[in-house]
Amino acid sequence: MSGRAPIPQAHSAVRAPGAGEALNLMFTTSKALRDSFLTHHGGWTISEAVLTHGQATADNLPAGLAELQYMIRAPTVAMAEAVTAALDRNADAAAAMTGCRWERHWVSKSRPGLANHAMAGMVWDKLKQLGPPQWDDTACDIARAIQRELGLAPMEDPFIPEMSRLIDPQSAEAVLRRDLPPSQSHSTSDDYTEMCWHAPTARFYIARPALRAPEGFAYPAWVMNALGGIPATIDPMVRRAAQVLAVSGLQVLEDATLRSRAMEEFNARTGGGIGGSDWMAPLCDYDPPLHFRWPEYVTTHRGRDWWIPSSMPGA
Repeated sequence: MSGRAPIPQAHSAVRAPGAGEALNLMFTTSKALRDSFLTHHGGWTISEAVLTHGQATADNLPAGLAELQYMIRAPTVAMAEAVTAALDRNADAAAAMTGCRWERHWVSKSRPGLANHAMAGMVWDKLKQLGPPQWDDTACDIARAIQRELGLAPMEDPFIPEMSRLIDPQSAEAVLRRDLPPSQSHSTSDDYTEMCWHAPTARFYIARPALRAPEGFAYPAWVMNALGGIPATIDPMVRRAAQVLAVSGLQVLEDATLRSRAMEEFNARTGGGIGGSDWMAPLCDYDPPLHFRWPEYVTTHRGRDWWIPSSMPGA
């Protein structure tokens, strides 16, 4: 199985009079130039969120602090570092034009995934023994009610067939790699990949409920949200996932041969385990982001709301 890619997340801040203008320049410039950050391959993405901007409307005071958070998803650490370097250049330019200074704070970085076929094969065996989740008549009635609400003719079998169909790891890998260049070893991104470097790890998917659609029809987003919050439709997925985890965990605890095979593969893929020739050390080259505040909720005569701090921690 292929591994997953790193998800570095950077948190940038600019401050001084004109911080709002600096944030606007950083935001729009990075949007405009992102096609120049990297070539179009590997499925890399970057997204941003404005965390803090001028919060007051009185006294015509310019914002002294503005914050942007960027999330970078890329198949390799080198690609993520290239994007970060481009963001640094944009921050330099935005700060210079507005008389601000800027700071970069990392929130998290994760390593690419590390495959382990011994673990994946064991989990696949357990999934085959348990079978895919099944949705009963109550779940189907709820699905048909949603279809009626949208003006569709209720279907006898309203759920997509993939929800109750098993696919082995090798076949799933082949489907995934149809859209990848041969040189690409990792696909998309996730946060579980960091765990792969601490112990042999397997990942499995259990389908969440989704409805069949007539030709040319697309369900609105609320349908998936609703199906994920109604016990009759979401519980079969949760129960089956819990069962697979439970029996797989028991197998690892009881089967010394499996543990040996999994660790042998782990050591082979890392070139000798922790510190081996193919080992990738944790990407912890930054201070832990323990000082960032959570939104603080306050109650005033206007009601309960959240308050954004007026300066960076420690300022």
